[in-house]
Amino acid sequence: MAEQQKNAQQPEQDINQLLKVRREKFQALQEAGKDPFQITKYDQTHHTDEAKALYEAHEAELLAGRVAPNVEGMDEAQAREVLNADYNERRSIMDAAPINVSIAGRMMFKRVMGKASFCNIQDLKGNIQVYVARDAIGEEPYADFKKSDIGDIYGVKGYVFRTKTGEISIHAVEMTMLTKSLQILPEKFHGLTDTDTRYRQRYVDLIMNAESKEVFIKRSQIIKEIRKFLDGRGFMEVETPMLVSNAGGAAARPFDTHYNALDEDVKLRISLELYLKRLIVGGLERVYEIGRVFRNEGVDTRHNPEFTLMELYQAYTDYEGMMELTESMFRYLAETVLGSTKFTYNGIELDFGKPFERITMIDCIKKYAGIDFDQVETDEEAKALAKEHHIEYEERHTKGEIVNLFFEEYCEKNLIQPTFVTDHPLAISPLTKKKPEDPTKVERFELFINTWEMCNAYSELNDPIDQRERFAAQDAAFEAGDEEANHTDEDFLNALSIGMPPTGGIGYGIDRLVMLLTDSQAIRDVLLFPTMKTLEK
Repeated sequence: MAEQQKNAQQPEQDINQLLKVRREKFQALQEAGKDPFQITKYDQTHHTDEAKALYEAHEAELLAGRVAPNVEGMDEAQAREVLNADYNERRSIMDAAPINVSIAGRMMFKRVMGKASFCNIQDLKGNIQVYVARDAIGEEPYADFKKSDIGDIYGVKGYVFRTKTGEISIHAVEMTMLTKSLQILPEKFHGLTDTDTRYRQRYVDLIMNAESKEVFIKRSQIIKEIRKFLDGRGFMEVETPMLVSNAGGAAARPFDTHYNALDEDVKLRISLELYLKRLIVGGLERVYEIGRVFRNEGVDTRHNPEFTLMELYQAYTDYEGMMELTESMFRYLAETVLGSTKFTYNGIELDFGKPFERITMIDCIKKYAGIDFDQVETDEEAKALAKEHHIEYEERHTKGEIVNLFFEEYCEKNLIQPTFVTDHPLAISPLTKKKPEDPTKVERFELFINTWEMCNAYSELNDPIDQRERFAAQDAAFEAGDEEANHTDEDFLNALSIGMPPTGGIGYGIDRLVMLLTDSQAIRDVLLFPTMKTLEK
């Protein structure tokens, strides 16, 4: 038992000793007047990928027409001599017109070999090998370099060359330590694989895992292309409040907080909808917002209490117009971000090039559950069907709400390729226009891909009298125990009374879209800083 305790303590003791050594090195730098934290800037002329690309283009130009020597039939020594001579000649040509660069990044590898050493510098765009020779940078700087640690951040000035093994590298003429790393990075071979640590220390994850960095670079590109697409259609990007007195626009439980200056209880928004519609009333005919919303709910692979939502509203169109816009935008994103309308998620090929399927919610349930709810007339009949099919429901639920429960149980799992599910029950759509030919349903759709709901769209309800009645029903549902019900918003009703034109609106979960386009398995993989339970000290 004593031996096991000793072995368990050994790694921690080793780490503490290594950390102590790093701090001692830093102290020595300070005492020598070389404190890297006193450096305020560095002239970075290139990233690593740019340095490599420049050299390759320069090499192709200067060495055009040269053919590699034929060493067939030569013994090993002769072949080596001929190849070395050819390399030296090529190197001489390239060195006569050098590509000079100044890069900066984190040192991820170092191999010291007497008077010359190699290291690897990693920056935003990649990494590159650096050849560090004592005679090139000077005896004292070289001695300092040999004492450096993995994780230190360096500025490197030098010229680009190709080694005998063919690797494009930088021959350093000046090495400047810009930041001393006082902490130890995970061992490079195994990387940072513990998911909890990756999410809590995203900064380390981005250093150690190139694929993680690529996800977040691609996330930024996706949002940039969304803006470009919408700007091209005449949409205006706006910002609306995050702290609100009435958190409406979605079925979700809000976070409550208190505004000290006004001595008022307020909530964090759960949606962007009601304020954006106010802007449509004000005459801004096409508006959108990309912003954080907050829902006091659980955490799983597709849900985080704080997430990014995009909502857009367009005057003088309806949910059919929103379908066209959504299909066009998703196809555009696949083409611009992934380079193809066909891509795979978790090994399943998805095709955004084909027209998206369309099916009503009632027909979808009929297809996958064999039940035609158009033939069900009362709430009691719907509850009896739910009981028969072991669907859990509450006594307050109406037929429309039970229809949705059947859809969730039987249909969602079958919707792999892009599918617009349309014409939802009125009972679950308090902000949506009724279908003129069937007022028990509304002009609404949800887009499903890979079994996930990707967006939710309406022909927006603009009748203030009908909207007041819907709000009253939501208030009653809240009193009956539905904590996710909406509440009456008098200012919004006033805006509708002034007059909102016929409008189509839609909301997109940006994080889920990024998951799909980056083949990420959990929402935490596409959030830089996901919600995590605080560790006990």
